[in-house]
Formats: sequence, structure tokens, C-alpha cells
Amino acid sequence: MGTASSMLTQYDLEEVQLHCHNLFSQQEIVSLYQRFCQLDRNAKGFISADEFLSVPEFAMNPLSQRLLEMLDGLNFKDFVAFLSAFSAKANMEQKIALIFKVYDSDGNGKISFNDMLEVLQDLSGVFMSNEQREKVLIQVLKEAGYTRESYLMLDDFIKVFGNSGLKLEVEVPVD
Repeated sequence: MGTASSMLTQYDLEEVQLHCHNLFSQQEIVSLYQRFCQLDRNAKGFISADEFLSVPEFAMNPLSQRLLEMLDGLNFKDFVAFLSAFSAKANMEQKIALIFKVYDSDGNGKISFNDMLEVLQDLSGVFMSNEQREKVLIQVLKEAGYTRESYLMLDDFIKVFGNSGLKLEVEVPVD
């Protein structure tokens, strides 16, 4: 797994599988490796922010800048671990933990009202005023038993979103 142009060994496959909690089969990992190598245009062994932006669906995502902060410089093993949250086999807590990281932009392990407001602004753009965003967020927090001054930890986030029916998965094409 040294350079992006090298082949995956059986040991590499098993190591990556363990790293992603067996959420991808070895065949899926090989497909992901092929995609990783396509994105790693300079065969450096990691994917830069610019290389991630070459994926049109990623570049169009309103949260792409937040995601780039999490993804810039990922090696293959971490690339697969990141994508594992999108697997149909991932449990709800694994999926919500990824969403939590997107909201927790400063990485301090808690989400403030302003953190949530920034994500809402990224998602709504010019379609909502700051006042409308604040009103919506205050109401959502109130309904969940929190206030504007509350900080949500990962456990709180899981409690709020765990029963929401959230679906966060992608299919990995297998050749």
C-alpha cells in the first residue's frame, strides 16, 4: 500500500478490512482502491483537497469545504475508513459520528449553536435569512430538549438523530 500505483496484497486487504470494521468486502476494497488510484493523480499515496474536488458530486456538495478539512491528505486506509460510514452495513452510530465530525468543525468534541448555524447556512445558502436559520435551529433544539446555550456531545447527537430515520449510504460498484 506504499504508493498508489502498487498492488494490494492479501495482507493489505485484511488490514484495510479490519481498519473499516469489516464494513466492506475484499472485492469492494479492491474497487475502492482503483477509485483511490484514479483520484491520486500524482501517485503520492494520498488524496489532496484539489483531487477530491475533481469529483463533480463532491465539488457540488454545499458542505464540500467542511468535508475537505476532514479529507485532505487521506491515505487509502483512512479513505476507506471515511467511506465506511456510508456503507449499508454501517450502524446508525457510525453514520451519525461522521455527521458529528462535519458539524464539529473545530474538533473540540462538542457542537455549539454557532457550529450548527454555520452548517445550516452552508446548506441553505441564500434561501434563508440569518434570522430564519436561527429561528429554525432554536425550535429544533427546543423540541429535542436543548437550548441555544447547549453544547451537544456525540452521545447527545446520537440521541437526537438516532431515531430520525436518517439514511446515509452509497453503493460501492463492484466490477
